[in-house]
Amino acid sequence: MLILVTGATGYIGGRLAPRLLERGHTVRAMTRDPARLRDIAWAGQAEIVRADAREPDTLGAALRGVDVAYYLIHSIDGGGDFSTVDRQAATAFATACRDAGVRRIIYLGGLGPAQDAGGGGQALSAHLSSRHEVARILLDSGVPTLVLRAAVIIGSGSASFEMLRHLTERLPIMLTPRWVRTRIQPIAVRDVLHYLIGALEAPADAHGSFDIGGPDVLTYAEMMQRFAAVEGLRRRIILGVPMLSPGLSSLWVGVITPVPKAIARPLVRSLRTEVVVRDGGAVRTIIPDPPDGLMGFDAAAAHALSRVRERGVETRWSTAVWPARSGGHSATSPPGEPAPTDPQWSGGALFVDERDSDVAADPARLWAVIEGIGGENGWYSWPLAWSARGWLDTLVGGVGPRRGRRDPASVHVGEALDFWRVEEIEPGRLLRLRAEMKLPGEAWLELRALPGDTPGTALYRQRAVFRPHGLNGQLYWWAVSPFHAIVFGGMARNIVRAAEHLAAADDEHSGAALALHRGSTV
Repeated sequence: MLILVTGATGYIGGRLAPRLLERGHTVRAMTRDPARLRDIAWAGQAEIVRADAREPDTLGAALRGVDVAYYLIHSIDGGGDFSTVDRQAATAFATACRDAGVRRIIYLGGLGPAQDAGGGGQALSAHLSSRHEVARILLDSGVPTLVLRAAVIIGSGSASFEMLRHLTERLPIMLTPRWVRTRIQPIAVRDVLHYLIGALEAPADAHGSFDIGGPDVLTYAEMMQRFAAVEGLRRRIILGVPMLSPGLSSLWVGVITPVPKAIARPLVRSLRTEVVVRDGGAVRTIIPDPPDGLMGFDAAAAHALSRVRERGVETRWSTAVWPARSGGHSATSPPGEPAPTDPQWSGGALFVDERDSDVAADPARLWAVIEGIGGENGWYSWPLAWSARGWLDTLVGGVGPRRGRRDPASVHVGEALDFWRVEEIEPGRLLRLRAEMKLPGEAWLELRALPGDTPGTALYRQRAVFRPHGLNGQLYWWAVSPFHAIVFGGMARNIVRAAEHLAAADDEHSGAALALHRGSTV
């Protein structure tokens, strides 16, 4: 089959596509920005197509000849009207699928109470209401559609798992709102992928919504206690505070966890609604359970933790979510403006801090330091200043400094890196980061490893670029410029030292190995 995977750069789509390829299917990966798939290992086996569900004219070519289309697109934003964006995108996609003769649409939606079918019950959050509205649009498209409805997904790198993990690890005593007593039926990401792939083999006439969930029904408080046990932590003390509103809760979550307030707010509001499988047998009539059974919460949490510790996180929520910035971008839009080196910027106002340093190490050692920057490795300059800037960003509703890195040694285009986004990589030569903190303008940081004047040496070039928005942007740059010598100057010096230390350590190790070899031959 020719299968279209939308949201191919997202958390689920980025895991689904390679598994479909492994099973011998032809995969067409749809993305607004193909550059974000450039460094992904499986992308070379797939057909990459540039299209946007919000731009109907782009969908015809993406869907031409497609047998099955996975709809894994979902906006999430604590402030914008994401439900309108979701409605328009789903309507355009449904129409395009019908016109292209697609044989089946598969959609991963959200669990919810009976009210989503029009029967009263609990009020749904805007987040869940939007998921259910998208499901209805696709089901009414005239194309056979399978909607798989899941609650909290437990897997390394998911927003829900990161929120749960950081709250539990960092708060041995918690003052919690009422939503921690709401019943939830979590499901392991492994089992979500099993059902999504199994939907390909469902009977041709299968059509409708099907609930999927793991074997455990727990409150959020119980999930935190069970997670603490899995991680070997002491039992958490959880004290209920009924007056904590979703707004205050999301601010609290945004401060404690890597999930920023704008993303935490819709997630928290959804946690007020009981999300439990109503008819677990229905899905089994079209898709069998995994051969070894559904994974329980404890096993799913333990497996996710092991992937985090082994640096084996396959996809992360932060790669899929692009925070809103000035200029009208939505929370899931990739940056569309030119890079700071583009010639059309020659007439614009740009502020630049550029520094060159000679390095007594080859470019490969320098590049190893550059590519490993951020996360647990730090930023090589005045940690207190970086931390303070990150926490200030958190307090004003930005992404903050806690997103970290997916992998300690390598990055790819589109990944989040603390409060930056990887915008461009030339392996061994250039790393360009785009700032996602709240700023009165746009900022980039370029780090380059260039050959030196003599063999075995390198030139380190560092460039901070700021494009101000109005007078506030101009004032911001001049207010912080006195600190550049400390922050950017210290970064340049320490990156050079780290590269030279790495080279010295490698040479010492090589010399010791050579001496050992010579001794053994004698």
